[in-house]
Amino acid sequence: MATFRKRKNKGSIPFPKSLRSHKAPMYPAQLEDADGAPIVRPRRSRGIYLLPNAFTTAALFCGFYAIVMAMNLKFDHASIAIFVAMVLDSLDGRVARMTNTQSEFGAQYDSLSDMVSFGAAPALVVYEWSLRGMGKLGWLAAFVYCVGGALRLARFNTNIAVVDKRYFQGLPSPAAAALVAGFVWLMDDLRFAGTDLSWASWVITLYAGITMVTNVPFYSFKDINFRKPVPFIAALLVVVVLVAISSDPSKVLFGLFVLYGISGYIVYAWRKIKGKPVSIVQTEHEEK
Repeated sequence: MATFRKRKNKGSIPFPKSLRSHKAPMYPAQLEDADGAPIVRPRRSRGIYLLPNAFTTAALFCGFYAIVMAMNLKFDHASIAIFVAMVLDSLDGRVARMTNTQSEFGAQYDSLSDMVSFGAAPALVVYEWSLRGMGKLGWLAAFVYCVGGALRLARFNTNIAVVDKRYFQGLPSPAAAALVAGFVWLMDDLRFAGTDLSWASWVITLYAGITMVTNVPFYSFKDINFRKPVPFIAALLVVVVLVAISSDPSKVLFGLFVLYGISGYIVYAWRKIKGKPVSIVQTEHEEK
């Protein structure tokens, strides 16, 4: 059987073999630095750390529980839940640092939890307890507190790298929540009706909400090293404080946070008189 050879097209240009394959290589090329050492790309983790986020979730639950209890007119339970949320919120960051499980997810989740527990919950609790009867003035005061908490948290997240660690810029949202919830808890414990204390609740709610967004410095206690040895009197003072709180929690806790709530203005006035910088934001001019 005759065979015919395939004629080659004389006008065609041969395509280089190195460019014929259009398939991508199975493994990407290894990157190297200036010294020729291979650059190891960090593997992105797709999971979340359970332990610190469990504390954050528990704090979020306490904030939601406070809202539900306020709707059921159980204001003592609502106030206590906010204080429990404060304790849990103070633990999640420390647990994350101790176990080396810090993450961007945990930081954002903590801010959202704080907005519910220390922003929305105290505003709704005090509104249901006392401010509802004031009409527009009542819910406007609650809204000022709520938006003050949101702005305070947003500013804290953006200025965390430029603020003096020894002070908070404005009243911290947990302390503001303690002022509002502590007042509700104390007055309810003393059997005062919320409608009889509407203007007092209105003033405290506005004070807490506005102070959160001021530049008044409040001591943060972050420069205290708990790993160093302390005098014996310090341990005795801790015992005295714990005994005082357990004897009458509503009065002692509210009194402590009232003192802390006005301490920032005292520090502000003292620094102003001494001629020291009032702003705690570290600018380039101040660092030089």
